[in-house]
Amino acid sequence: MVSKLKILKEFFTFLLERKKWWLIPVVVVLVLIGAVLIVAHGSALAPLIYTIF
Repeated sequence: MVSKLKILKEFFTFLLERKKWWLIPVVVVLVLIGAVLIVAHGSALAPLIYTIF
């Protein structure tokens, strides 16, 4: 788990040092979509969500 957090820290440090501000919203949206798909996997909303994506 520590190595995963280290990778995230290095990634955000890279974004800040290289002034890649436009990538931060892209990453956040991708993480949110992934979280919705994981949470809705076992629910009754799964067919609706899978048809949207």
